[in-house]
Amino acid sequence: MITTKEALQRFEETAAYYIRELDQFSMEQLKKTPIENEWSLGQMFQHLINSALHMQLRSIEQCLASSQETDVSPAEKTEMGVSLFAQGSFPPIRIQVPPSAQYTPQQPESKEQLVQQLHTIIQRMKDVEPALEQASKQYTVSHPRFGELCAEEWFRLVEMHFRHHLLQLDRLKQGLVKQAQ
Repeated sequence: MITTKEALQRFEETAAYYIRELDQFSMEQLKKTPIENEWSLGQMFQHLINSALHMQLRSIEQCLASSQETDVSPAEKTEMGVSLFAQGSFPPIRIQVPPSAQYTPQQPESKEQLVQQLHTIIQRMKDVEPALEQASKQYTVSHPRFGELCAEEWFRLVEMHFRHHLLQLDRLKQGLVKQAQ
């Protein structure tokens, strides 16, 4: 298993790649849905950003804050969660969720906003990484599919999630090329 410092380095490299990729696209391209029943590139970026800021990083902070209290939740991962962390990555398959107001991301407002939010995530990951060494694995926050995850697992999940969506990025870019032909 990789260290949190290695996970942070991988994450920073992947996030920097996403930022460089944004330079290639106009706002029109970012909002275009090149493949039927799939998000636009902009929505994919929004999904990564929203997941990191509003779920994963928040869960890390909750786990770290819990370690200063006395509550301990039962640390049970689901079978899917155990498999995910044993492999160190999501399986290379498409994971589709039916469209819904709750889950389908909004279109981005601007490329600058996306870049700024990605930089915010990078900084928050850098800021929280040193605290993970001292964090107890007993303090967990539940993930809807993976079960109870500790702060370090939530941290690793950010990196794995960004890496997983590289497949979707490539698929959407290919869809834009096909539409342009």
